[in-house]
Amino acid sequence: MNFRFHPQALAEFEDSVLYYESQQAGLGERFASSIESAIESIVARPALWPVLEAPVRRCLARVFPYAVLYANLPDHALIVAVMHCHKEPGYWRSWLGS
Repeated sequence: MNFRFHPQALAEFEDSVLYYESQQAGLGERFASSIESAIESIVARPALWPVLEAPVRRCLARVFPYAVLYANLPDHALIVAVMHCHKEPGYWRSWLGS
């Protein structure tokens, strides 16, 4: 299985990498690795992670307080959001219509 980022999810991911890197050299890379590891887990076993709101599932990242939200589509996993777990829940819902 492959994956694709929703454009706003990709921007969110990239912004978070830049934020962490601005806090400490190398931290952005560690954050990116954590998210990439979560995505690898999603691609390997897309049905494993719990449903947050159908059809969106949530895979928690390690170390960082983030979750990768995704929809398990027939030919790929669509990364809907790379969400900070303390951010207002549901902000990503409007992205599904675009």
